[in-house]
Amino acid sequence: MDWNAATWWWVAGGLLVVAELFAGSFYMLMLALGCGAGALAAHAGMGFTGQLVAAALIGAGTTAMWHARRIHSPRSAPAESNRDVNLDIGQTLQVQAWDAEGTARVSYRGSAWNVQFQGPGSPAAGTHVIVAVQGNRLLVAPAHP
Repeated sequence: MDWNAATWWWVAGGLLVVAELFAGSFYMLMLALGCGAGALAAHAGMGFTGQLVAAALIGAGTTAMWHARRIHSPRSAPAESNRDVNLDIGQTLQVQAWDAEGTARVSYRGSAWNVQFQGPGSPAAGTHVIVAVQGNRLLVAPAHP
């Protein structure tokens, strides 16, 4: 079987896609795009040096652009306080009384929960909003500080 240069570029790109599936690194997909550019350069009749330059420019360029995009994009909140992960964040509940350690036991969604005060000042009875969930403990702050 006689494979031409374009076939080798396509195989290398496919192997990078498979490696990305195992590693979970989006950067490998950018390098696979570079291999695709090398293959297209081979189909266009460019020599090996031209293919290598096309693959390097596209692969490195898309990798650099993706890296810059990741650096400049805002980071998401940790899972324990991220509303996209836990729909309880932002919900309100009533705390009847606090103990000396700033914890209480409340009924929320038909179940008893441990809550811990995370707001400014000292805890007071009343309406509180859930700001984070740590295991089976709700971290709350006053709804109206």
